[in-house]
Amino acid sequence: MKIALYGKRFNDEHAGTVSTLVDALVRRGISIMVHENFHRFLVTKLSLPVNISTFSNHEELAGTNFLISVGGDGTLLDTAAIIRDSRIPVLGVNTGRLGFLSNVSPENIEEAIEALTNGNYTTDSRALIEVKSATQSFGDFPYALNEVALLNRERNSMVTVHAYINDQFMSTYWADGLIVATPTGSTAYSLSCGGPIVMPDSNNVVLTPIAPHNLNVRPFVISNSSKVSLRAEGRAPDFLMNIDSRSFIINSETTLELTCAPFRLNLVALDGQNFFNTIRNKMGWGLDKRN
Repeated sequence: MKIALYGKRFNDEHAGTVSTLVDALVRRGISIMVHENFHRFLVTKLSLPVNISTFSNHEELAGTNFLISVGGDGTLLDTAAIIRDSRIPVLGVNTGRLGFLSNVSPENIEEAIEALTNGNYTTDSRALIEVKSATQSFGDFPYALNEVALLNRERNSMVTVHAYINDQFMSTYWADGLIVATPTGSTAYSLSCGGPIVMPDSNNVVLTPIAPHNLNVRPFVISNSSKVSLRAEGRAPDFLMNIDSRSFIINSETTLELTCAPFRLNLVALDGQNFFNTIRNKMGWGLDKRN
């Protein structure tokens, strides 16, 4: 078995978590690959086995059984651009805060690796959004696992976003911006702006305005088989467009076309882990003495 590790810089308090993870893999004879940037950081914090190899891109992950993300949800989001359409299952070890996606706690690492070794897991297939424009490129991975957000760049200025669904005019949003979220992203930025929580397998996307000036505008759920077209205008000549954690500058001449990506990301779900358990635990649902 071959497992790849991806992560970012962490505080010293999490060094023990990574050490436990590496030890659990080594004791089971699992071949380990570490992303080269993460590896450069790890060697300053830990004593790593000499036979650990490194990788820098998705092409070097051929034959990899799993990728383990070490960090928070933001770190796991970055793995989508690493594994791309390879369908390598991703397991998140949470050293962050809330951890909707990275839901393996440090104290459960041993149990999680044992489950991977014995095949005691399922995969949760998550949809992504693809972003296109006839006038602008958004890199070699224009896909969002959480959301695409169109925002104003100037703090005291609204942005006007014209939205079309399947080339039919839907609405104009006067707001700080507009979020187009996947079901995975429905518990992220969209939720903080009043959007609904959507089941991961619902095949929907959510359009959530950010601080709308027209208060009768509300979040809207559509099928992910639809094409969403967006165009922004306002006092400022340029606007900010985020694809998850990646930012791009666009202008009023740019029309964005958002569709469902032709591939999905597979997240590892261990026994006892499901969407409702995660929501209850992370959001405190049911914390009532009557329950």
